[in-house]
Amino acid sequence: MSGHSLSTICVQGGWRPKNGDPRQLPIVQSTTFKYDSGELMAKLFDLEASGYFYSRLQNPTCDSVAAKIAALEGGTAAMLTSSGQAANFFAVFNIANAGDHVIALSTIYGGTYNLFAVTMKKMGIEFTFLSPDCSTEELEAAFRPNTKALFGETIANPALNVLDIERFAKAAHAHGVPLIVDNTFATPVNCRPFEWGADIVTHSTTKYMDGHGCAVGGCIVDSGNFDWTVHAEKFPGLTTPDESYHGLVYTERFGLSGAYITKATAQLMRDLGSAQSPQSAYLLNLGLESLHLRMAQHCANALALAQFLQKHPAVSWVRYPGLEDDPEYDRARKYLSRGSCGVISFGLKAGRQAAQDFMQKLTIAAIETHVADARSCCLHPASTTHRQLSDEELVACGIAPELVRLSCGIESAEDLIADVAQALDAIAA
Repeated sequence: MSGHSLSTICVQGGWRPKNGDPRQLPIVQSTTFKYDSGELMAKLFDLEASGYFYSRLQNPTCDSVAAKIAALEGGTAAMLTSSGQAANFFAVFNIANAGDHVIALSTIYGGTYNLFAVTMKKMGIEFTFLSPDCSTEELEAAFRPNTKALFGETIANPALNVLDIERFAKAAHAHGVPLIVDNTFATPVNCRPFEWGADIVTHSTTKYMDGHGCAVGGCIVDSGNFDWTVHAEKFPGLTTPDESYHGLVYTERFGLSGAYITKATAQLMRDLGSAQSPQSAYLLNLGLESLHLRMAQHCANALALAQFLQKHPAVSWVRYPGLEDDPEYDRARKYLSRGSCGVISFGLKAGRQAAQDFMQKLTIAAIETHVADARSCCLHPASTTHRQLSDEELVACGIAPELVRLSCGIESAEDLIADVAQALDAIAA
């Protein structure tokens, strides 16, 4: 749906019914697909024809939703995964193998940090973690001959740093590698990283895209802009024959617009699974239909609550990119002109225990290992999502012991403020 607004793509992108087709995206709840001859199926297995033969690799429902997300991001191809973690793993592992090196920003979500620093390290891939405010000298020194990608988040979870996409894209491209950006918190409604130079975008669709806490999922989108063939020696998986497909070369067969996602599907999803179910994709599509409306309310609620928290005597600091005195405000104005997200980070003067007690007193926002939902929720990252990190690693990630992450839903802003106020008063009593 090129040329249409994001609002229209949210509602009508992906599934385009023909005459007599269901108006709503159908759930193709089938593991397999029937063919009239073995020859037709053989062409599918050899990637010589497009179609479906097993839902671990591709499914019509999932492909329609992936196409919608690709259109929202302005990309050329996309694939759904079973979770955001799977999306980030596949996005990196698709181009980095044992013996390779990847640069990531230290403020990324704790689960992603653990995936990179622990699990993928065991697979032989080394990661260097840099502050998003690193100097030019530090950034340049981090690149190595075997560096295969640079990874960051549009809005860091939960530190809320805003990624200087142009700066990191320029550095990555100067060293012949792509910039991969997790765009979960901003969503394409508030930021389209490809327009600023990013090459690959990932999402935990579990968050704002679903928006209702219904289904875990992830997505990878390719911009189609990165020329793998210019740096062929760095990316042999895309530019040299794949013997598991009779010597097929992805960049030759599918071009820059399709090579990366086709390889991720035909190799990684084939061998590792992590496929999103058609039922989950259907629920995700329902969430996407209202994404453009919900994001505006999330952002309005978060700004109102952040402004209230700034004035409360029990609060020592507040981080929200929409606040004019926030250190990320100018960068947010550049990259997030339509708003940032519904998540606020703030600290209580009384410290770690007060932060945990505060959450117990809330009546609207629930304590959940979740964020970016239609319903407000909160969490104390130092004792939950980031508890595997040392104090030094917590500091590097921008997470203080007293930090509370509060995700504003789409309820009444006045009710959210009143709930937070009574909880703060209760712990001060």
